[in-house]
Amino acid sequence: MDLTRYSISSSNIWTGRVDDPEDIDSFRMHQIVQLVDLTNLSSVDKELSKTNICFIGFNCDEGVIRNLGREGAKQGAKYIRREFANLPVTFGNRMQIFDAGDIECVDGNMEQAQEQLKIAVALLLENGYFPIVLGGGHELALGHYNGIVDHFSKKNNDKSTIGIINFDAHFDLRPYKNQGSSGTMFAQIADSCVEQSSPFSYMCLGVQASSNTISLFKKADSLGVKYILGKDFVELNFESIGKTIDEFIGMHEHVYFTLCSDVINASFAPGVSAIQPFGMNAEVVLTFIKQIFRSKKVVSFDVAEVSPRFDQDNRTAKLIAVIIFAIINVLNENNQAN
Repeated sequence: MDLTRYSISSSNIWTGRVDDPEDIDSFRMHQIVQLVDLTNLSSVDKELSKTNICFIGFNCDEGVIRNLGREGAKQGAKYIRREFANLPVTFGNRMQIFDAGDIECVDGNMEQAQEQLKIAVALLLENGYFPIVLGGGHELALGHYNGIVDHFSKKNNDKSTIGIINFDAHFDLRPYKNQGSSGTMFAQIADSCVEQSSPFSYMCLGVQASSNTISLFKKADSLGVKYILGKDFVELNFESIGKTIDEFIGMHEHVYFTLCSDVINASFAPGVSAIQPFGMNAEVVLTFIKQIFRSKKVVSFDVAEVSPRFDQDNRTAKLIAVIIFAIINVLNENNQAN
């Protein structure tokens, strides 16, 4: 399948304050982001010695709509970019950041958008980029994961195990018949793993008992899902939680990390598809995200469910932009340590 539902990003979004046009120590992100075309990646002048990060937007919330959630996440990528644009460059010229544009959902065809995202992610990985997918509804996880699998299956028949770590209030293991939604992706991935005779390895962090039925907890247990409830993320448990996460990571060659913004408390993140009044503290979430990325095993990352129409002063978009900023700085640290 060709990239028929793909659009190149506009330079208009990468604008902002300029303190100095030449001093890199004064730069903000919009001054270094380079636009690329997924259909012509071979022409991009990137330095292989550097960490090359590339954004790809997923302008779709059809899965949220099917899941009876609050429509609006299809605008999330644009708002996250705008908030990220004015953050400072803290890594000098040791990294390159690119923007490959957006995958579009047309006429509610979520399955097509997921397939298009699969192609985009595989292309980025094959060309040496670290993908950051900006959602969009969490249905992006199916396309994103399949893109990772597609990449490694083509890489000298690489059958390395891929662990999924999801920070989320929901398991997203809901039953599906004829079509998926933003609540079925990991059930779909589990079924795909059975079909391909490959292990399904999934850890869900921040699960809310009030957001998942008893049946979903039973489903998680039957699939061997590792999970930690949001209420258990208290300081007394931090050391043991950290060890549990490290043990899970240690079981895999590669990790796909996905962040559903609804895992975070509504006071920090009001602009999401399904708010969580008893969600997690944003600083705690970030602490464990940094731990996950310091493992050096994360190969791709996405964020989902930012819904600007419900945001307040762009608080949620700014929070997610800062989380991405922190992740990029950890990737820089990892590269410096090599």
